[in-house]
Amino acid sequence: MTPPLPLAFPATHDASLPKKRLPAGRPREWYVSHNRQLKAMRIAIALLDSGVYTPGQARDHTIRRTAARIGVHPPSNTTCRLVRSLLP
Repeated sequence: MTPPLPLAFPATHDASLPKKRLPAGRPREWYVSHNRQLKAMRIAIALLDSGVYTPGQARDHTIRRTAARIGVHPPSNTTCRLVRSLLP
């Protein structure tokens, strides 16, 4: 088995898209769920880039370590489950 590739995050270039405002007037739970989904997608992409390809490989500790590596606040147990559901 080949070792996972190191994560390469450019420190001087911000490759993220410009942020758009979220629509007003939705219930608070909608915003919480939406932000949780965005966070889970970012973490899932980082896990795939680091060589974690299946939900069985993505334990809570691995997900939280990856989140810290990419500069995301530690995910909750619910977000960890969502990350695993996004992996193929």
